[in-house]
Amino acid sequence: MPPPPGAGEDPPAEPAPAPAAVMMAAERTWLAWWRTALAASAGALAIGRIAPQAPSVSRGPFVALGCLYALLAFGTLIVGAQRHRALQRAAWTGADVSLSFRVVAWFTIGGVLLAGTTIVLVLAEL
Repeated sequence: MPPPPGAGEDPPAEPAPAPAAVMMAAERTWLAWWRTALAASAGALAIGRIAPQAPSVSRGPFVALGCLYALLAFGTLIVGAQRHRALQRAAWTGADVSLSFRVVAWFTIGGVLLAGTTIVLVLAEL
């Protein structure tokens, strides 16, 4: 009769505590996401609220663009919080928490579209 599964094996070891340097790196990453969100919020305010105050500028497109920058800030905060949580978990378990290409692609496409729209809108108002 064969031995039962797992017989003779050592029990799984408890994960070692994550080094403080790893935890601090996870926090720095989270703060970088926050800085990015704050910059996008400032852009939203500048484009959506301050730019339309110019006398010869049509207000609607700038307000809409400002709302899109605010949406970028919101998305950055959400993804940043998820990344922070995943990095903390990975520090304890050693799991791979690479940022998925889907998230990178969405932020890249969104950033390119926002930047392109901003350029077109600013040049159209000259």
